Amino acid sequence: MQRTLRSLALASLPLLTALSASAFAVPEGKTECIAPAKPGGGWDFTCRSVARTLQELDLIPAGMQTINIAGASGGVAFSHVLAKRQGDEDTIVAASTATTTRLAQRRYAQGSADQVRWAAALGADYGIIAVAEDAPYATFTELLDALAQDPGSVSFSGGDVAGGFDHLKVLMSAREAGIEKLRDIKYLAFDSGSVAITQLLGGHIDAFTGDLSEALGFVESGDLRLLAVFSEERLPGEFSDIPTAREQGIDVIAPNWRGFYLPGGVSDASYQWWVDKFETLYASEEWKDVMQQNGLLPFHKSGDAMTQFVDQQVQDIRELSDTLGLVK
Repeated sequence: MQRTLRSLALASLPLLTALSASAFAVPEGKTECIAPAKPGGGWDFTCRSVARTLQELDLIPAGMQTINIAGASGGVAFSHVLAKRQGDEDTIVAASTATTTRLAQRRYAQGSADQVRWAAALGADYGIIAVAEDAPYATFTELLDALAQDPGSVSFSGGDVAGGFDHLKVLMSAREAGIEKLRDIKYLAFDSGSVAITQLLGGHIDAFTGDLSEALGFVESGDLRLLAVFSEERLPGEFSDIPTAREQGIDVIAPNWRGFYLPGGVSDASYQWWVDKFETLYASEEWKDVMQQNGLLPFHKSGDAMTQFVDQQVQDIRELSDTLGLVK
Protein backbone atom coordinates (compact mmCIF):
# COMPACT_ATOMS: atom_id res chain seq x y z
CA MET A 1 0.00 0.00 0.00
CA GLN A 2 2.79 2.41 0.93
CA ARG A 3 4.60 1.57 -2.31
CA THR A 4 1.41 2.32 -4.26
CA LEU A 5 0.93 5.69 -2.54
CA ARG A 6 4.59 6.55 -3.11
CA SER A 7 4.26 5.70 -6.81
CA LEU A 8 1.16 7.87 -7.12
CA ALA A 9 2.95 10.77 -5.41
CA LEU A 10 5.94 10.49 -7.72
CA ALA A 11 3.69 10.27 -10.75
CA SER A 12 1.91 13.46 -9.73
CA LEU A 13 5.11 15.50 -9.39
CA PRO A 14 5.31 16.57 -13.06
CA LEU A 15 1.72 17.77 -12.93
CA LEU A 16 2.28 19.67 -9.67
CA THR A 17 5.44 21.22 -11.08
CA ALA A 18 3.60 22.32 -14.22
CA LEU A 19 0.76 23.79 -12.18
CA SER A 20 3.22 25.62 -9.95
CA ALA A 21 5.07 27.02 -12.96
CA SER A 22 1.82 28.11 -14.55
CA ALA A 23 0.76 29.89 -11.37
CA PHE A 24 3.86 32.07 -11.40
CA ALA A 25 4.33 32.41 -15.18
CA VAL A 26 2.71 35.83 -15.27
CA PRO A 27 4.06 39.32 -14.56
CA GLU A 28 4.23 40.18 -10.85
CA GLY A 29 5.72 43.68 -10.99
CA LYS A 30 6.50 46.36 -13.54
CA THR A 31 6.24 45.46 -17.18
CA GLU A 32 7.82 46.91 -20.30
CA CYS A 33 6.60 47.72 -23.77
CA ILE A 34 9.27 47.94 -26.46
CA ALA A 35 8.49 50.52 -29.17
CA PRO A 36 10.78 49.78 -32.15
CA ALA A 37 11.12 53.48 -33.09
CA LYS A 38 11.87 56.88 -31.60
CA PRO A 39 9.16 58.70 -29.63
CA GLY A 40 6.37 60.16 -31.75
CA GLY A 41 5.80 57.36 -34.24
CA GLY A 42 3.08 54.76 -34.58
CA TRP A 43 4.79 52.07 -32.51
CA ASP A 44 5.49 54.59 -29.76
CA PHE A 45 1.81 55.59 -29.83
CA THR A 46 0.81 51.92 -29.62
CA CYS A 47 2.96 51.27 -26.55
CA ARG A 48 2.06 54.41 -24.65
CA SER A 49 -1.68 54.32 -25.30
CA VAL A 50 -1.96 50.62 -24.44
CA ALA A 51 0.22 51.01 -21.34
CA ARG A 52 -1.90 53.89 -20.10
CA THR A 53 -5.18 52.04 -20.69
CA LEU A 54 -3.95 48.77 -19.16
CA GLN A 55 -3.04 50.71 -16.02
CA GLU A 56 -6.33 52.62 -15.94
CA LEU A 57 -8.22 49.31 -16.08
CA ASP A 58 -5.96 47.66 -13.47
CA LEU A 59 -5.15 44.86 -15.93
CA ILE A 60 -1.45 44.80 -15.05
CA PRO A 61 0.05 44.44 -11.56
CA ALA A 62 2.10 47.65 -11.71
CA GLY A 63 3.21 50.34 -14.14
CA MET A 64 4.35 49.70 -17.70
CA GLN A 65 7.38 51.53 -19.06
CA THR A 66 7.83 52.26 -22.78
CA ILE A 67 11.34 51.45 -24.04
CA ASN A 68 12.24 52.97 -27.43
CA ILE A 69 14.63 50.82 -29.49
CA ALA A 70 14.79 52.44 -32.91
CA GLY A 71 16.42 51.21 -36.10
CA ALA A 72 15.89 49.19 -39.27
CA SER A 73 12.10 49.58 -39.19
CA GLY A 74 11.81 47.36 -36.13
CA GLY A 75 14.78 45.15 -36.99
CA VAL A 76 17.00 46.39 -34.16
CA ALA A 77 14.24 45.77 -31.61
CA PHE A 78 13.49 42.33 -33.12
CA SER A 79 17.16 41.33 -32.86
CA HIS A 80 17.28 42.69 -29.30
CA VAL A 81 14.28 40.57 -28.33
CA LEU A 82 15.83 37.44 -29.86
CA ALA A 83 19.18 38.01 -28.16
CA LYS A 84 18.21 39.50 -24.79
CA ARG A 85 14.53 38.87 -24.04
CA GLN A 86 13.89 35.19 -24.76
CA GLY A 87 11.39 33.87 -22.22
CA ASP A 88 10.86 37.35 -20.74
CA GLU A 89 7.25 37.29 -19.59
CA ASP A 90 7.26 40.93 -18.45
CA THR A 91 7.80 42.35 -21.97
CA ILE A 92 5.52 43.06 -24.90
CA VAL A 93 6.66 44.51 -28.24
CA ALA A 94 4.63 46.85 -30.45
CA ALA A 95 4.13 45.57 -33.99
CA SER A 96 2.18 46.39 -37.13
CA THR A 97 1.95 45.68 -40.83
CA ALA A 98 5.38 47.32 -41.07
CA THR A 99 6.73 44.45 -38.96
CA THR A 100 5.29 41.71 -41.13
CA THR A 101 6.42 43.58 -44.25
CA ARG A 102 10.06 43.52 -43.19
CA LEU A 103 9.81 39.90 -42.10
CA ALA A 104 8.26 39.04 -45.46
CA GLN A 105 11.14 40.76 -47.25
CA ARG A 106 13.72 38.97 -45.06
CA ARG A 107 15.06 42.33 -43.82
CA TYR A 108 15.40 41.36 -40.16
CA ALA A 109 18.78 39.62 -40.58
CA GLN A 110 17.93 35.95 -40.02
CA GLY A 111 14.65 36.80 -38.30
CA SER A 112 11.39 35.01 -39.05
CA ALA A 113 7.83 35.31 -37.78
CA ASP A 114 7.96 32.01 -35.87
CA GLN A 115 10.75 33.21 -33.57
CA VAL A 116 8.33 35.26 -31.46
CA ARG A 117 4.76 34.75 -30.22
CA TRP A 118 2.07 36.89 -31.82
CA ALA A 119 -0.42 38.02 -29.19
CA ALA A 120 -3.02 40.44 -30.57
CA ALA A 121 -4.04 43.19 -32.97
CA LEU A 122 -6.02 46.00 -31.34
CA GLY A 123 -7.13 48.17 -34.24
CA ALA A 124 -6.18 49.30 -37.72
CA ASP A 125 -4.55 52.58 -38.61
CA TYR A 126 -5.09 53.37 -42.28
CA GLY A 127 -2.33 54.70 -44.46
CA ILE A 128 -2.37 58.26 -45.75
CA ILE A 129 -0.54 60.58 -48.14
CA ALA A 130 -0.05 64.12 -46.85
CA VAL A 131 1.63 67.33 -47.93
CA ALA A 132 2.42 70.62 -46.25
CA GLU A 133 -0.52 73.02 -46.10
CA ASP A 134 1.13 75.35 -48.62
CA ALA A 135 2.12 72.57 -51.07
CA PRO A 136 1.18 72.96 -54.74
CA TYR A 137 -0.78 69.68 -54.77
CA ALA A 138 -4.47 70.06 -53.89
CA THR A 139 -5.39 66.43 -54.62
CA PHE A 140 -3.75 63.02 -54.77
CA THR A 141 -4.44 62.98 -58.49
CA GLU A 142 -2.38 66.14 -58.98
CA LEU A 143 0.54 64.64 -57.09
CA LEU A 144 0.39 61.44 -59.15
CA ASP A 145 0.19 63.48 -62.36
CA ALA A 146 3.47 65.15 -61.38
CA LEU A 147 5.02 61.72 -60.79
CA ALA A 148 3.76 60.52 -64.17
CA GLN A 149 5.49 63.42 -65.91
CA ASP A 150 8.71 62.91 -63.93
CA PRO A 151 8.92 60.08 -61.35
CA GLY A 152 11.80 61.86 -59.64
CA SER A 153 10.03 65.18 -59.26
CA VAL A 154 8.26 64.37 -55.98
CA SER A 155 10.14 63.12 -52.91
CA PHE A 156 8.41 61.18 -50.12
CA SER A 157 9.33 60.76 -46.47
CA GLY A 158 8.19 58.02 -44.11
CA GLY A 159 8.97 56.53 -40.73
CA ASP A 160 9.86 53.22 -42.35
CA VAL A 161 12.88 51.94 -44.25
CA ALA A 162 13.08 51.85 -48.04
CA GLY A 163 10.93 48.98 -49.27
CA GLY A 164 8.84 49.01 -46.09
CA PHE A 165 5.08 49.34 -45.84
CA ASP A 166 5.10 53.17 -46.05
CA HIS A 167 7.20 52.94 -49.21
CA LEU A 168 4.98 50.18 -50.60
CA LYS A 169 1.92 52.47 -50.37
CA VAL A 170 3.58 54.93 -52.73
CA LEU A 171 4.80 52.24 -55.15
CA MET A 172 1.41 50.52 -55.30
CA SER A 173 -0.32 53.84 -55.92
CA ALA A 174 2.15 54.80 -58.65
CA ARG A 175 1.70 51.42 -60.32
CA GLU A 176 -2.07 51.87 -60.22
CA ALA A 177 -1.60 55.28 -61.89
CA GLY A 178 0.30 53.65 -64.74
CA ILE A 179 3.76 54.85 -63.73
CA GLU A 180 6.39 52.37 -64.87
CA LYS A 181 9.68 53.77 -63.58
CA LEU A 182 8.94 52.99 -59.93
CA ARG A 183 12.60 52.87 -58.95
CA ASP A 184 12.97 56.54 -59.92
CA ILE A 185 10.53 57.64 -57.21
CA LYS A 186 12.41 59.23 -54.32
CA TYR A 187 11.72 57.89 -50.85
CA LEU A 188 13.66 58.96 -47.75
CA ALA A 189 13.39 56.86 -44.60
CA PHE A 190 13.44 58.24 -41.06
CA ASP A 191 13.28 56.66 -37.61
CA SER A 192 9.69 57.69 -36.94
CA GLY A 193 6.68 59.26 -38.60
CA SER A 194 7.07 62.45 -36.56
CA VAL A 195 10.66 62.93 -37.76
CA ALA A 196 9.57 62.29 -41.36
CA ILE A 197 6.82 64.90 -41.04
CA THR A 198 9.24 67.40 -39.51
CA GLN A 199 11.48 66.99 -42.56
CA LEU A 200 8.47 67.63 -44.79
CA LEU A 201 7.47 70.76 -42.90
CA GLY A 202 11.05 71.97 -43.05
CA GLY A 203 10.78 72.07 -46.82
CA HIS A 204 13.21 69.21 -47.43
CA ILE A 205 10.57 66.72 -48.70
CA ASP A 206 7.48 67.07 -50.91
CA ALA A 207 5.07 64.52 -49.41
CA PHE A 208 4.64 62.21 -46.42
CA THR A 209 3.54 58.59 -46.53
CA GLY A 210 2.51 57.05 -43.23
CA ASP A 211 -0.52 56.41 -41.05
CA LEU A 212 -3.32 58.64 -39.84
CA SER A 213 -2.32 58.45 -36.16
CA GLU A 214 1.15 59.79 -37.01
CA ALA A 215 -0.21 62.75 -38.98
CA LEU A 216 -3.28 63.64 -36.93
CA GLY A 217 -1.67 66.19 -34.60
CA PHE A 218 -0.03 68.01 -37.51
CA VAL A 219 -3.34 68.09 -39.40
CA GLU A 220 -5.14 69.51 -36.37
CA SER A 221 -2.46 72.21 -36.02
CA GLY A 222 -2.98 73.21 -39.65
CA ASP A 223 0.51 72.21 -40.81
CA LEU A 224 -0.47 69.20 -42.94
CA ARG A 225 -3.07 68.57 -45.63
CA LEU A 226 -4.24 65.00 -46.20
CA LEU A 227 -4.56 64.10 -49.89
CA ALA A 228 -5.76 60.51 -49.51
CA VAL A 229 -6.50 57.74 -47.05
CA PHE A 230 -6.00 54.11 -48.12
CA SER A 231 -9.30 52.77 -46.77
CA GLU A 232 -12.10 50.97 -48.59
CA GLU A 233 -14.46 53.85 -47.94
CA ARG A 234 -14.31 57.14 -46.10
CA LEU A 235 -13.54 56.94 -42.41
CA PRO A 236 -16.32 57.75 -39.95
CA GLY A 237 -16.94 60.90 -37.92
CA GLU A 238 -14.43 63.71 -37.93
CA PHE A 239 -12.30 61.94 -40.56
CA SER A 240 -15.07 61.69 -43.14
CA ASP A 241 -13.77 64.65 -45.14
CA ILE A 242 -10.54 62.83 -46.06
CA PRO A 243 -10.91 61.52 -49.64
CA THR A 244 -9.94 57.90 -50.23
CA ALA A 245 -7.35 56.93 -52.83
CA ARG A 246 -9.96 54.62 -54.33
CA GLU A 247 -12.43 57.43 -55.05
CA GLN A 248 -9.59 59.25 -56.82
CA GLY A 249 -9.06 56.31 -59.17
CA ILE A 250 -6.31 54.55 -57.22
CA ASP A 251 -7.56 51.19 -55.97
CA VAL A 252 -5.11 50.68 -53.10
CA ILE A 253 -6.21 49.63 -49.60
CA ALA A 254 -3.54 49.80 -46.89
CA PRO A 255 -4.67 49.11 -43.33
CA ASN A 256 -1.85 49.09 -40.81
CA TRP A 257 -2.92 46.88 -37.91
CA ARG A 258 -1.46 47.74 -34.53
CA GLY A 259 -0.72 45.11 -31.95
CA PHE A 260 1.92 43.13 -30.10
CA TYR A 261 4.18 40.13 -30.06
CA LEU A 262 5.86 38.49 -27.07
CA PRO A 263 9.40 37.15 -26.92
CA GLY A 264 9.91 33.58 -28.00
CA GLY A 265 10.25 31.11 -25.16
CA VAL A 266 7.54 32.57 -22.94
CA SER A 267 5.37 29.94 -21.31
CA ASP A 268 1.94 29.06 -22.61
CA ALA A 269 0.48 30.33 -19.34
CA SER A 270 2.13 33.73 -19.73
CA TYR A 271 1.17 33.93 -23.40
CA GLN A 272 -2.48 33.21 -22.56
CA TRP A 273 -2.37 35.72 -19.69
CA TRP A 274 -1.38 38.51 -22.10
CA VAL A 275 -3.89 37.37 -24.72
CA ASP A 276 -6.66 37.53 -22.11
CA LYS A 277 -5.58 41.02 -21.01
CA PHE A 278 -5.61 42.27 -24.60
CA GLU A 279 -9.07 40.75 -25.10
CA THR A 280 -10.36 42.62 -22.07
CA LEU A 281 -8.64 45.82 -23.17
CA TYR A 282 -10.08 45.70 -26.67
CA ALA A 283 -13.62 45.19 -25.35
CA SER A 284 -13.40 48.14 -22.95
CA GLU A 285 -15.05 51.51 -23.48
CA GLU A 286 -11.75 53.16 -22.56
CA TRP A 287 -9.98 51.55 -25.51
CA LYS A 288 -12.85 52.36 -27.86
CA ASP A 289 -12.38 56.01 -26.88
CA VAL A 290 -8.64 55.80 -27.62
CA MET A 291 -9.39 54.30 -31.03
CA GLN A 292 -11.94 56.96 -31.90
CA GLN A 293 -9.68 59.83 -30.82
CA ASN A 294 -6.77 58.54 -32.90
CA GLY A 295 -8.44 57.36 -36.10
CA LEU A 296 -8.14 53.63 -35.37
CA LEU A 297 -10.82 51.42 -36.86
CA PRO A 298 -12.03 48.07 -35.46
CA PHE A 299 -9.62 45.24 -36.19
CA HIS A 300 -9.02 42.52 -33.65
CA LYS A 301 -7.33 39.14 -33.67
CA SER A 302 -5.63 37.33 -30.84
CA GLY A 303 -3.94 34.09 -29.89
CA ASP A 304 -3.88 31.40 -32.57
CA ALA A 305 -6.02 33.51 -34.92
CA MET A 306 -3.41 36.29 -34.72
CA THR A 307 -0.58 33.87 -35.45
CA GLN A 308 -2.40 32.49 -38.49
CA PHE A 309 -3.15 36.01 -39.71
CA VAL A 310 0.51 37.04 -39.44
CA ASP A 311 1.69 33.94 -41.29
CA GLN A 312 -0.73 34.63 -44.14
CA GLN A 313 0.16 38.32 -44.31
CA VAL A 314 3.87 37.52 -44.49
CA GLN A 315 3.17 35.20 -47.39
CA ASP A 316 0.99 37.76 -49.22
CA ILE A 317 3.44 40.64 -48.77
CA ARG A 318 6.35 38.47 -49.87
CA GLU A 319 4.53 37.73 -53.13
CA LEU A 320 3.74 41.44 -53.69
CA SER A 321 7.29 42.52 -52.83
CA ASP A 322 8.69 39.93 -55.19
CA THR A 323 6.52 41.35 -57.96
CA LEU A 324 7.90 44.83 -57.24
CA GLY A 325 11.47 43.55 -56.99
CA LEU A 326 11.84 44.30 -53.27
CA VAL A 327 12.59 40.82 -51.87
CA LYS A 328 16.19 39.81 -51.31
